[in-house]
Amino acid sequence: MTPRTKEQNEQIRNLRMSQILKAAADVYLERGQQMEIRDVAAEAGLGYGTVYHYYKNKMDLLHDLMLQAMSRAEEILLSAALAAGQPAAGAAVSAGPSAEPGRGRYADARAARPAAANGTGPPQRALAVKLLQAWAEDHAFYLACRLGGEQFRPLPEAQAEPLAAAFREQVLRPLAAILGALPAADPQAPADGGEPGRRAEWLLAALTGCALAPLRRGTLRDEAVQIAAFLF
Repeated sequence: MTPRTKEQNEQIRNLRMSQILKAAADVYLERGQQMEIRDVAAEAGLGYGTVYHYYKNKMDLLHDLMLQAMSRAEEILLSAALAAGQPAAGAAVSAGPSAEPGRGRYADARAARPAAANGTGPPQRALAVKLLQAWAEDHAFYLACRLGGEQFRPLPEAQAEPLAAAFREQVLRPLAAILGALPAADPQAPADGGEPGRRAEWLLAALTGCALAPLRRGTLRDEAVQIAAFLF
């Protein structure tokens, strides 16, 4: 038998990692802290030893799952901003990491007229729909948003603190920028309706709570518009 090349070994490794992380997200969604490596192996259709080769314990596995999910946050949130704001084609969307809420790459939503995914309603509804639909496809991102609201307390402190910092920078901060750029959902609402950062926390808390049951049922994508309409 011809030995595998280095590139083939790397492909196999990437495939195994992808299987393990996807399975871990599905298992944690159902079992939470009761998740064990053996559960992940069974869900992934891999041997226990194969999963253990990559992850010696469930906390390291959960840490990597959260870290990789948050690395996808910028692309997901930018897509959500475009869905909510519907900026004109060709509008500039660029900003450095120090952009203020309501400015930079998400700020084009400011010029948008209120429109939700079903054609009516405030732009916050379209944003909520987009997030819910993203979670329906990416369970790990849902878990990152849910556990981020809890400061990743299920993990050891040495892992939780840097994850919480990444969550603030990669999820809360851009989401606050989107919310700061959108027109008010209710023009009659009090002007002191919360800072964008605090509203970002409220939005994620409300959405993750509403999403859990339909996510477990596998119906979140179908129910996303109804959930968003209920909240907005």
